Amino acid sequence: MVIATRIACLEAEAKARNAEAEVRVRELLIEQMKFTIAKLKHERYGQSSERGAVLEQLELRLADLEEDASQAEAAARMAANAAASAKITVAAFERRKPARRPLPEHLPRERIVYPSPSACPCCGGVLHKLGEDVTETLELIPRQWKVIQHVREKFSCRSCEAITQPPAPSHPIARGRAGPGLLAHILFSKYGLHLPLNRQSTVYAREGIDLDVSTLADWVGAAAATLMPLVLLIRQHVFAGERIHADDTTVPVLGKGQTRTGRLWTYVRDDRPFGGRDPPAAAFFYSPDRGAKHPEQHLASYAGLMQADAFQPALWRGPQAWSDHRGSMLGACTTQVLRPRPARQGADCHRSGRAHRRPVRHRARDQR
Repeated sequence: MVIATRIACLEAEAKARNAEAEVRVRELLIEQMKFTIAKLKHERYGQSSERGAVLEQLELRLADLEEDASQAEAAARMAANAAASAKITVAAFERRKPARRPLPEHLPRERIVYPSPSACPCCGGVLHKLGEDVTETLELIPRQWKVIQHVREKFSCRSCEAITQPPAPSHPIARGRAGPGLLAHILFSKYGLHLPLNRQSTVYAREGIDLDVSTLADWVGAAAATLMPLVLLIRQHVFAGERIHADDTTVPVLGKGQTRTGRLWTYVRDDRPFGGRDPPAAAFFYSPDRGAKHPEQHLASYAGLMQADAFQPALWRGPQAWSDHRGSMLGACTTQVLRPRPARQGADCHRSGRAHRRPVRHRARDQR
């Protein structure tokens, strides 16, 4: 009686796991279709990329559903195995899996060859190799810290008693104990991965490296001063072009009690579509707000064609205003000029609406 009850429970559990896995997969397919439709609509009718918060939320939801579907599938498989060990026949749920992409070829390969029997297990005869089956798994090696000792040996001359020593090596920052690889990692984590210095300090402390936030801040400031000549050369190259593309995007800035919204101004030079041979480049500027004074300072020495979308209250001052101010021309994106914009709250909507419609009036006046 107990065995029969046990078997019935395992059978019911296996069927429930299969049903749950099927539901998860159907939800995943539905969310994938919704995500694809929303992405296509965004590419055709949507606003600029920095306002694609809906797509980001859909991507997060899609990732969660994929995790749930994988978990439900694994649970169903384990329940089916448990039912099979108890000699219960339950139809296993099979999820259609996409074809796996091969692992990157540039990664080093480590072969683990499992020992094979030296003789045939059936008759004891001599075995001859027919081939091999290779299964690849992706593995991660945790990063390792090391200390590089720069040794400069001293030598003295017995004849003249002069002391000779090699010159000191060049370091990225003066009196800094951080190597170039560590500095690059800290800068990329802060500006590329948006990982604040306090969190980096906590991560390093877990790995046994005590680096205070003040020390990391000193390194970041010194590295920024060291890289500034390169930044100035890139800006000079960008603003030396005949035409540039300008845009701005929001940047969350940590503050006391709340997160502020800053602005990142981007100016891109890319002459390749026009037959130019100069290398493309991008210059970035940060500002705490979206005031018009910031792009005016950035473009103070620029004279050329600047292409920007029509929804730029700070950049758009009309073609005649830009021409009179510095001899440059402003080209607006007609797609965003003619595209209807949703209603927004506040006075910024009113100002942005005026800036949004202004290119149309200028264009109509030019046609007359």
